[in-house]
Amino acid sequence: MVSEKEVQQETTEELKQDAAVESEETAETEEIAAEENWQQKAEEAEDKYLRLRAEFDNYRRRIQKENETLQKYRAQNVVTGILPALDNFERALNIETTNDESASLLKGMQMVHSSLLEALKAEGVEVIESVGQQFDPNLHQAVMQVSEEGTESNTVIEELQKGYKLKDRVIRPSMVKVNE
Repeated sequence: MVSEKEVQQETTEELKQDAAVESEETAETEEIAAEENWQQKAEEAEDKYLRLRAEFDNYRRRIQKENETLQKYRAQNVVTGILPALDNFERALNIETTNDESASLLKGMQMVHSSLLEALKAEGVEVIESVGQQFDPNLHQAVMQVSEEGTESNTVIEELQKGYKLKDRVIRPSMVKVNE
C-alpha cells in the first residue's frame, strides 16, 4: 500500500511540474507578445522614416524648382524698371529733326536705344508683336475699340504702348486699339 505521505509527495511533485509547465508557457507567451510589440514598433518606425524621406524628397524638388524659376526670371525687376525709360527713348526717337545738330543727337540716341534693346534681348526680353495680330487678352490690353472696314473683327489695329515678355512670362501687355 501506498502511504498517505507518498501520495502527498507525488501530488506535490505533480503540482510543481504543472506550475513549472505553466510558468514556461507564460514565459513563452510573454516573449511572443514582446516580440510582436517590437515588430510593431519597428514597422511604425520604418513607416515614419519612409514618410519623412518622401517629404524631404518633395521639399528638395520644390526648392530646386523655385531656384530654377528664380534664376530664369532674375532680370524681371530690372526689366520692369527699365521699360519706362525705353518708352521715353522711343518717343524721343519719333521727334522730327530740323538741323544737323539734332540729327546727330538723334543718331546717338538711336545707338543707345539699340544697345539697350540688345542687352534686354540677351536677358530673354522680347517685344510682343501686336499690329495685325488677333487680340489675345494674355498678351494685349485693349484700351480702345474702333470699327474699320476691310479689317477682320478682333484684330489689333494700332499699338499705343509696346508690350514685353521675359522668356515665356508677360512683363507688360501691349496697350492696343482693336477692331470690333
